[in-house]
Amino acid sequence: MSTLETYAPRGRTAAIADAAVRRRIERDLHDGAQNTLVALRLKLGLAADRAAELGAPDLARTLLDIGEEAQAALEEVRSIARGVVPPLLAVGGVVEALAAEGRRAATPVRVLGTAPRSSPEAEAAVYYCCLEALQNAAKHAGPAARATVWLDCTEGVLLFAVLDDGAGFPLVLDGRNADGGLAHMCARAAEAGGKLTISSWPGRGTTVRGWVPWPAVTPSG
Repeated sequence: MSTLETYAPRGRTAAIADAAVRRRIERDLHDGAQNTLVALRLKLGLAADRAAELGAPDLARTLLDIGEEAQAALEEVRSIARGVVPPLLAVGGVVEALAAEGRRAATPVRVLGTAPRSSPEAEAAVYYCCLEALQNAAKHAGPAARATVWLDCTEGVLLFAVLDDGAGFPLVLDGRNADGGLAHMCARAAEAGGKLTISSWPGRGTTVRGWVPWPAVTPSG
């Protein structure tokens, strides 16, 4: 067997692995940065509406222009496939990272509970599932809605939930009948070895619940 024949399968395997890593990085960057930009765009839209109500059309137009710039930045983020787990998640863990995102979100967010440090894969899965849920709440729950992120670690499993008190809609999903962003959340939980369910009802808000295995991290040194 030639050298080329010997290394070709390895090369194909590496290429497949690299493609998978790039897709995951692109999705993580898309979901994380997108959450911040979507929240900014929504806030600018609300501010523009308020400026128009107060009889300040020039200010409203300026705010709308900035919103369009935020949209352009959002599209640019979607086109970039390089990046890593957000630094605050890597350094501070999932609770600290979600609390920081909650402070920036368009919808008021409380983060309750605790979660010890775990593997990067487990932490990223929970972080991005919760971000997607918060993003959906910001888009669909309504301007007066509030959201709560709840976390609890029990016997090597992290239970998490994102609840909002917004408009809601008729929906019960267990991952088999999800699409779009909802499918993203279900896939993330499944990839981490867990499961996610989504339920909603008109006038009663939306609840996203999930669990993932939460292996303990051995302290270094």
